[in-house]
Amino acid sequence: MNVQPDLEFIRELKTAGGDTLKKCFQCATCSVACPLSADKKPFPRKEMIWASWGLKDKLVTDPDVFLCHQCGDCTEKCPRGAKPGETLGAIRAYAYQQLAWPKGLAKLATSAKNLPILIGLPAVVILFMWVLSTFIGGLSPVEIFRQKVAIGHHQQLWNFARDGYQYFFGEWGFKWYGKNIAFIAVIMGVSALIAIISCWMGVTRMWKAMIADAGIKATYRPSLWQFVSRFLWPSIWETLQHKRFKECKTNIDRVSGHLPLVLAFIGLFLVTCWSLMKNDILGLIWPSLHGPLAFFDPFKLLANISGIALLYGIWLLWRNRRKMEAEGRASDTFYDWFLIWIIAAVGITGMLAQFLRWGGGFPLTGYFVYYLHLISVMMLFLYMPYTKFAHIVYRTTAMCFERYRTSSFVQ
Repeated sequence: MNVQPDLEFIRELKTAGGDTLKKCFQCATCSVACPLSADKKPFPRKEMIWASWGLKDKLVTDPDVFLCHQCGDCTEKCPRGAKPGETLGAIRAYAYQQLAWPKGLAKLATSAKNLPILIGLPAVVILFMWVLSTFIGGLSPVEIFRQKVAIGHHQQLWNFARDGYQYFFGEWGFKWYGKNIAFIAVIMGVSALIAIISCWMGVTRMWKAMIADAGIKATYRPSLWQFVSRFLWPSIWETLQHKRFKECKTNIDRVSGHLPLVLAFIGLFLVTCWSLMKNDILGLIWPSLHGPLAFFDPFKLLANISGIALLYGIWLLWRNRRKMEAEGRASDTFYDWFLIWIIAAVGITGMLAQFLRWGGGFPLTGYFVYYLHLISVMMLFLYMPYTKFAHIVYRTTAMCFERYRTSSFVQ
């Protein structure tokens, strides 16, 4: 067998957390220790062989790489300290970079030295849109803020506590769609669209490669409903239950961090959908529905519970990661910390902006914190395909393929 190793790929793995790769001497202890490794298709031994040989093309679209939950059971049992789980994590980081689009943006998200650009890009975009809003119809945000200051301290406090950040981008006379929400929709919509296109291109390439590598010949293609009901929904439901996470033994505490985060994102998504409907659909009929949600509104309570769950979950993951690094069971890499920083920033700035609005006395500080919140949210959307957040898409795709390759659709 003629093997042409990709030495640059091996170097990339070492910098992304696979620095102990060469300690592996193929004893297969990792595959025996892993509770998620299937009897007929065990991992991560074969992935460790391919990685040491530099076979990046086989690894980037290997479904077993994405089925690994990096629980640390293999690392704990490895007699050589090779940390197979960390190596597979490094492979996933490399795969996201190779499968993603656009390549330049994906490359930026691989190194801490690019952090000023990663933060600066959303900061400049949102600031530019804020400045642009001063030239587009109606009252600019600067004019609204000056009006609040001019009408007296008590009225200013009351207006800020009542209106919050509804006029961050100003207002216009167009009844059917608010200026503020229009600007936010453009910023976040474009960011989400880039992420969606990137993920779609990535999973499409990944699925085709998995089919080819497995030598699968489909007897007939499943319909959209069959794919969703038989492969996609069972995979999502299994993820929501954290079934595979709970099978891990060494690092079982990760369930306590991941589960609150998953539930928090679901809760915040529901609140966002309701807020849009309340302000921009129902609010057209009943103008009194415009503005921030009341404190005891059920959706407001859900938002705050979700915000607390998000901060609690990310704190547990932060603490757990530090503990693993201190014990030598994990490597300190930008790939592992970047998403933690972003989620923490989203939660902290969101809750702080709300507290400042409730206080009412710090509108300028509140607007600045809200600006930071928009930056962190845009980072979460825009960089989703290039960070650990991409697990949502690629791991789910691998879980779907795992079910598909053993289904009646395949010969």
